[in-house]
Amino acid sequence: MFRSVRHMIYDLIEWRSQILSGTLPQDELKELKKKVTAKIDYGNRILDLDLVVRDEDGNILDPEQTSTISLFRAHEIASKQVEERLQEEKSQKQNIDINRQAKFAATPSFALFVNLKNVVCKIGEDAEVLMSLYDPLESKFISENYLVRWSSCGLPKDIDRLHNLRAVFTDLGSKDLKREKISFVCQIVRVGRMELRDNNTRKLTSGLRRPFGVAGNSAG
Repeated sequence: MFRSVRHMIYDLIEWRSQILSGTLPQDELKELKKKVTAKIDYGNRILDLDLVVRDEDGNILDPEQTSTISLFRAHEIASKQVEERLQEEKSQKQNIDINRQAKFAATPSFALFVNLKNVVCKIGEDAEVLMSLYDPLESKFISENYLVRWSSCGLPKDIDRLHNLRAVFTDLGSKDLKREKISFVCQIVRVGRMELRDNNTRKLTSGLRRPFGVAGNSAG
């Protein structure tokens, strides 16, 4: 309501400036005055104020010099015009809302927020934790991987990100919501030696990525 009244006041201020400028031709001046009175009557209506009865030129009718029947008919005409304007505004607003809903439905606007608290998995070496969304019926991943590097000490490799391991899977639209199943898959990759029990220094390797484990949670 505040925004509607504010816009109307801005319009009235602009139109008042045009009227006071004295540069408008008579026909444009007459039309502008009608617009001003129509805007005022509309504003009074939505604010539940009294309806001001006017003549064809927008001048307020004097009840002392106007008959009761003339006042009644002028009131009917003014009320009808205001109601038509209200219906027009309502129809425009509904069309705008429908267009917004259609645009919202056609635009990917869903997301999945993930907050990683801890990784409870005894590995003994550094690891990479990869999280992604997977469609089990189509046997394919439908998102990129969220990667967290985990140290052998049981903490993130980037210690500054401790308690701040968050990710958002975006671009999930109506097509994704129509999938029968979506799985949240977590893969763990061990990074280190070929064999954990490899104590032979001549065969000792490091930095090799080996699959270690996988887990998933499905949602229909």
